[in-house]
Formats: sequence, C-alpha cells, structure tokens
Amino acid sequence: MLQKIIVCLIAGAGAGFGTGLAGMSAAAVIAPMLVTFLQVKPYEAVGIALASDVLASAASAHTYKKNKNIDVKNGLVMLVSVLIFTLVGSYLASFLPQATMGGFSMFMTLLMGLKFIFRPVMEAKESNRNRSKKKAAIQSVVCGMIVGLICGIVGAGGGMMMLLVLVVVLGYEIKTAVGTSVFIMTFTALTGALSHFAIGGGITDWSILVMCILSTLLFAMATAKFANKASAKVMNRMLGFGLLALSIVMITVNYII
Repeated sequence: MLQKIIVCLIAGAGAGFGTGLAGMSAAAVIAPMLVTFLQVKPYEAVGIALASDVLASAASAHTYKKNKNIDVKNGLVMLVSVLIFTLVGSYLASFLPQATMGGFSMFMTLLMGLKFIFRPVMEAKESNRNRSKKKAAIQSVVCGMIVGLICGIVGAGGGMMMLLVLVVVLGYEIKTAVGTSVFIMTFTALTGALSHFAIGGGITDWSILVMCILSTLLFAMATAKFANKASAKVMNRMLGFGLLALSIVMITVNYII
C-alpha cells in the first residue's frame, strides 16, 4: 500500500504540473509509472490517467477562465470534432501495440519543450486575429479530428498535439492556448476514460484510481494558479524546461519497461 501511495503521489504531481501549465494529458506521466511500478495493464493505466485528467483539467480551465485566458467559442467547435474522434481513437487503441501508445507521447513532449525554449510564444499571431469565422471553423474541425484520434489512441499525445495545434496552426498566444487546451481536454479525457473502461473491462484497483485523481487535481490547481500570474516569458521558460524534464522521465521509465 505504501508503494501505491508513493507512486500515485509522484505520478499525480508530474501529471498535475503538466496539466495546469501545458494542458498536457495526465497519461504522459501516470500511465508509464503505473505500468512500471504497480504492474497495471497498459490499456487500463491509460484509462486511469485519463480519468485523473478530468477534474484536473476542469479545475485548471476554471482558473484560466477567471483570468480570461480561454477562447470558448472556437474551443467548442474543435471540441465536437475532438470528442467524436476520441471515441474512434480509443477503440483503435485496443488493437495497437502498447509501445505505439508511449512512443508518440515522448516525442511530442520533447518537441514542445524545445519549441518553447528556442521559439517562445509571446503573443497571438496576426493570422489568428484576421482570419474569417468560416476559416476558423474549418481549421478547428480538421485539427480536432487529428487531435481526437491521437488523444483516444495515446492519451498523452492528445494534450501535446492540441497545444501544438493551438499555438502553431491557429496562432494563439501561450496562456490562451493552454487555457483552451485544458477546457477541451476536460471533455476528451472524460470521453476517453469512459470508453477505455468500457472496452477494457473496468477498474481492477479503485484505490489507485482515487489516489491518482486527488493528487493530479491538487497539483494541477496550484500550477494553473501560478501560470496565470506569470509573465509570458516566464511561462515559456517553465513550459520548455518542464516538458524537457518530463520527456526525460518518460524516456527513462519506458526504458525500464
């Protein structure tokens, strides 16, 4: 039991940091740690991680909303597309090798860390301000399809892919990108978790689920509060080095596996 508590606390701390600061899915940290140290089945571990992400993302989104750092209107358009294809991706994940589910997540985390260090995002792109409503809707739907598939299949990669899309493709400034990402991830994580549990046969250890949910929620709330008070420069630095550290941890844990 002591081992469970320690693993879930550490996993939740890392996942909460990633969720509150980067809109990253909890599966990036929680899933590999549960598989490695508690011998949880990989598919179930992703389901637990996505379930842990629901309240953490919702609490983070609330904090970003209070600070006016969420684009709800365009986020809802992407959300519908993401939700549909998260279900499709979650179903496809049950047929894929588990190595596929972890490799993409590590690559995306490393890529985003380097991006925020060497190419920081200080303000919204001009293309974001001037694009038409029709173009914005089409971009959101197409991007949502891609993000939904990735979120359903690998869990962790979905959060990173969404942040990448919002910053690079749709041109959001950093805080609005993260806020919109956690807003969408609240619903995609819920959909992904329910479909994972339904397809995979449910939960085998409820204590792991509860501890992961609580620890992820607490750390996500604290991180989101800090992130909204930080300057864009500080947030880019924290995102960059934080994601690099997480990618190193993920690579190490997966090497152990």
